[in-house]
Amino acid sequence: MRAMKLPLALAIATTVGLSAPLFAADEDYRIVDKPLTLTIHFHSGDKIVYDSDWPVEKRAAELTGISLDGVASMATQKSADAFNLMIASGDLADIVGGNRLKDGFNQYGQEGAFQPLNELIDEHAPNIKAFFESRPDIKSAISAADGNIYYIPYLPEGDFGRMYFIRQDWLDILELETPKTVDELYKVLTAFRNDDPNGNGKKDEVPFLSRDWEEIVRLVVLWDARTTGSDTFHDYYVKDGKVVHGYTEEEYKTGMMNLAKWYQEGLIDPEFFTRGKRSREVLFGDNLGGMTHDWYPSTTSFNDSLADKVPGFNLKAMPPPASPSGRQLEEHRVIPVKPDGWAISYTNEHPVETIKYFDFWFTDLGRRLSNFGVEGVHYDLVDGKAIFKPEVLNASDPVNAQMWNVGAQIPKGFLQDFEYQAQWTNEMGLESIALYEAGDYLTEQFLGVSMNPDEQNVYDKYQGNLLTYMLEMQQIWILGTEDVEAGWDKYQEQLDKLGYNKIIDAMQSAYDRQYGS
Repeated sequence: MRAMKLPLALAIATTVGLSAPLFAADEDYRIVDKPLTLTIHFHSGDKIVYDSDWPVEKRAAELTGISLDGVASMATQKSADAFNLMIASGDLADIVGGNRLKDGFNQYGQEGAFQPLNELIDEHAPNIKAFFESRPDIKSAISAADGNIYYIPYLPEGDFGRMYFIRQDWLDILELETPKTVDELYKVLTAFRNDDPNGNGKKDEVPFLSRDWEEIVRLVVLWDARTTGSDTFHDYYVKDGKVVHGYTEEEYKTGMMNLAKWYQEGLIDPEFFTRGKRSREVLFGDNLGGMTHDWYPSTTSFNDSLADKVPGFNLKAMPPPASPSGRQLEEHRVIPVKPDGWAISYTNEHPVETIKYFDFWFTDLGRRLSNFGVEGVHYDLVDGKAIFKPEVLNASDPVNAQMWNVGAQIPKGFLQDFEYQAQWTNEMGLESIALYEAGDYLTEQFLGVSMNPDEQNVYDKYQGNLLTYMLEMQQIWILGTEDVEAGWDKYQEQLDKLGYNKIIDAMQSAYDRQYGS
């Protein structure tokens, strides 16, 4: 038997701000009569390693009687390396968690490293079971090729993420209207470039900028192309029931031809491949940037942060410009299920208690705890609703960073509450959401497939080189090293040689099995 820690109520009394006594209602969440400690290997996002001193985890232990002892190495910088080293050693913690582990959980689960959770959920996890019954699509998405569930996922809430933002003050200066089509957008960006909206007498404006170079490539969507089917760049997508990749289609060729033209005319940041993550701060801060496509919570903050530095600065959300066919598409959206979460290893001697612990995070109290932190410390319950305390909302650190530091919003198996984000989104951000919600610009997302060993071998054999080639050609075409149309047939031939059709066959087989043909 593993050594058990003293009841957390004794230890917690020494922690500032967390010395409140147990409440009678807490007994409703008790899982074990005697305190139980389970080991956990949790390494996420190359930066988050499980910490048993997180206030959220201490409160969960107080409520459930189950404590977790983190065993992931703080010295390992890469989460993928930490997971692979653990698997290779064969020394698995009771619980294994982190980000981008879906494929690992399903692959090694089928090989016996992780316990199937289907019966455990049905018999001991009523809240998780109810969620899957309400979202059978998500249950299908996380299931392995053998039909088993091997992990409980992190489930984001909300739809909207990236949006188009344009300098309204520049439009006003140049007496231009918000562009409604891709052709109108071309004219506006050309005016931004040529007509000196920043008023310094120099042709130094950068009409379209992005801190992620992939967002420049995403502009091909304006010509009816697709670049991804999920919230991950360069992903496959589903078209009329068939798995395809947008970088193979004729619309993509048209988009790349136009994108190369825009780049040569100076409408796109000439340093977009290299400028990096502070592009917005640099170009907006120097009154040089005109438009971007980025996350609304952070992008909408520039009007406040640059109010003194750039008088009149007014960045405003705009609907997606219509393509030549009239399509208005916002390709990015918050995906409803992440390849993140946690699983129960084969060495775990307490699977029933562990699945009950997982289920705790799907209760009302567990969900609040994982979203807002500790009641009375980080939030107050007002009319049944968790409201962040003013000292959290007004702190110098962003709310999300504060939550990570106390163990909330960690990508384990939990259901996110959008109110967590809405409370620290400014008025402009909320208006941006309303604009996009009214326009119905979002599209369905590809939730991925779980491949059997043969399918996975095909994917692993070809995908890396295939994607590398696709991305290399994007840079060659946009920078004008090679003409898109002249090289298109050769490009298609090379895709076939690199195994594109073999990958599609494997993924389609998995898709039909998982979601129904």
